[in-house]
Order: sequence, then C-alpha cells, then structure tokens
Amino acid sequence: MSPQKGGMGIFMSEYNKQKNEQASEQELYSLSSYDYVLPEQQIAQQPARQRDQSRLLVLDCTNKSRQHTRFESLCELFRPDDLLVVNNTKVFPARLFGHKKSGGKVEMLLLSFPCYEKERDGQATTLALIKSSKRPKPGSTLLFSEALQAQVESFLPDGKARVRLLFPAHTDLEQLLERHGEIPLPPYIRRPEGSTAQDAQRYQTKYARHIGSVAAPTAGLHLSHSLIKKIRDNGINLAEVTLHVGYGTFAPVRCKDIREHVLHKEFVSVAEETAEAVNTTKKNNGRIWAVGTTTARTLEFTAQHAKHADKAGEIQAVDDFCGLYIYPGYQFTVVDNLITNFHLPQSSLLFMVAALAGKEQIFDAYQDAVKKGYRFFSYGDAMAIITKR
Repeated sequence: MSPQKGGMGIFMSEYNKQKNEQASEQELYSLSSYDYVLPEQQIAQQPARQRDQSRLLVLDCTNKSRQHTRFESLCELFRPDDLLVVNNTKVFPARLFGHKKSGGKVEMLLLSFPCYEKERDGQATTLALIKSSKRPKPGSTLLFSEALQAQVESFLPDGKARVRLLFPAHTDLEQLLERHGEIPLPPYIRRPEGSTAQDAQRYQTKYARHIGSVAAPTAGLHLSHSLIKKIRDNGINLAEVTLHVGYGTFAPVRCKDIREHVLHKEFVSVAEETAEAVNTTKKNNGRIWAVGTTTARTLEFTAQHAKHADKAGEIQAVDDFCGLYIYPGYQFTVVDNLITNFHLPQSSLLFMVAALAGKEQIFDAYQDAVKKGYRFFSYGDAMAIITKR
C-alpha cells in the first residue's frame, strides 16, 4: 500500500469513528429511543398485599448481573457502613370534586400545598388544574363543601389556574383537605371507583412527615415498619431528606432531544444531621443508598450547593428549590446505589436511571422484567441498582 493510500485509510477510519460516535450520541439523547413495549396488564392497578412482598430486580452494574428476589430480602444487599436515605415528604389529598355556583360539576387538582396568607386567616393560595364542561371565569367561585370554597383569580398561558382557597378562620387546612379531598392517583391507574380509603394509607410511605407532595415517592412504598426495623437492627443507618413532589415531575417530555427538556423546580430540604451522616459515610468509604429518584436528585443537588461553597466532595444542609435535571452523561457524586420503581417510557425518571446504570443495562433489565411479568409504575415492583460494591 502506498503512503498516500495508507493516509487515506487512516483518514477514513477516523471519519467512520466520528460518524459512529455521532450516531451513538444521537441515539443516547433521542426521546424516541427511550420507548419500550409494556403489556397493559403489567401496569399495577393495586398495591401488593403487603408492602415488602413486592418483587425486586437487583441490577448489579459492576458485573452486569441480574437477580430476582423479594423486596423483604433488601437487607441482604447492605453492609454495616452503608447509609439508606429516604424522602419523608407526605402526599396531601390534592384532588377536589365540587360544582360551580351555576351548578356545573367541577374537578380541581391542587398542584402544591396551598400557602397560607398570614394577614388573611382562612385563605390560602396555590396553582391548580381545573376540569369542567366550561372553563370558569376569573373571579368565579367553586364550591367543594360548606367549609371549603375556591375563588379563581386568573389563568396562566399554560392552562393552570391561580386559585384562592376560602375556609373558616382558625381551621387546619390539612385536616380540611383530608375530609373533602382525595389522594390524586396517577392517570395510568384506571379504576371506576377512583381512589379509595386504602389508597390514603398505601399511597403514602410509612415515614411520611412533611406535607407537600401531589405524588408519592413511590420507591419508599415498599418499606414496611418491620423491614425498616430489620434494617436498623442490622446496623444500617437511615437518614431523611425532603423533596415535595410536584405535578411537573411527571409532565411529559415533548423535546425530541431530551437535553432540551426543562424540569419544574420543587422544594427540597436537607438537615445538618443528614448532611453530616452522608459526609461521614463517604469518608468511611461506605455506600449511599437513595430510596427513589426524588431522594437521589435531592442528594445530588445538595452536592452542587456544597461545590459552589468550596466544599467539593461533600453535601451541606439546604432549603431551596431544585430543578436539577439528570440524564445520561451526568456523573453522580453522592449516590452509589438506588432503590427505585419501574418508570414510564420516555420519562425524565427513566433518563435518570439510565444515567446511573447506563442506558443499555437499564433497557436489558426492563426487557427482562417485562418477560418475567413484573408489575410496573407507582404500585408496581422495584429495582435495586448497584454501581458500587
């Protein structure tokens, strides 16, 4: 081969390599590549009979192995120097059914727990989605009970309504919503009777304490009191963070290139005690287990705060609004292992787990779960993703 031909061969080899890399990148960030086929009967419509009796697919990314077990065997994956971090947010009954003064039926979904107006006892404001045969006009009043009304203040360009809740002075709004509202189950849970009294208990983690979510951090739904006790008895430390899950977390991704998607910000809170527990575990070479994508996002967000404060490699206490969007290419700095449910196709939560485990391993695991009849989404089965042994 002449030097000229050899040079051309090297050039073509480099050209083909770049072409392949571009094609690979296009596949990695293309929304359509995050689709998968799921039989409708595998979308869980009811929770498992017992929280910790759901199935658990263990994906070990360190050796590309998969194990099929039950959630109750979770303790077998832990070491005494590990830290299990949970999201202690509490779901509130955000769906209200009532009628307009004109008599037409109306349904309202509160998008965040209403903010009390200190100077106006008996009033609170929030954003909401309103469903009715004819959209109510700004200034109109919606009636949900003798004790609870809502005044429509305005509509935003995206269709959301700004509403003012009206109720008797000195009334506990949380208790009022529990009496007159319903837990807002995801739209893929289709039941003629809607949500039930059982959902008020089962669509809530056992450690839920701080009210503010319109959707549950569903990975935590598998943790029963007995399993939590067993984890503690085995010497595994637990820590808590708070992220109030908003409606925007589950908004559909409409960008063909997933990098262009923007997450809505959600309130997060991490106490000094939790930050110290995470930092100590890291220093001792222990592993950080996040229960759910909301917990994982919170921990990674706090690490970014610490980095800006010249405390790289640590996390710090924070009360802020988190819009951190994690998709393939993101490098996790806090979370080692993740306990999570199976997520919807083309969703930001699916992008996050693909960022942690690698897209190929995630889709292989999902295909395996479909074949083996796992139950998917909020009331479905779970995965444990291990990236550090």
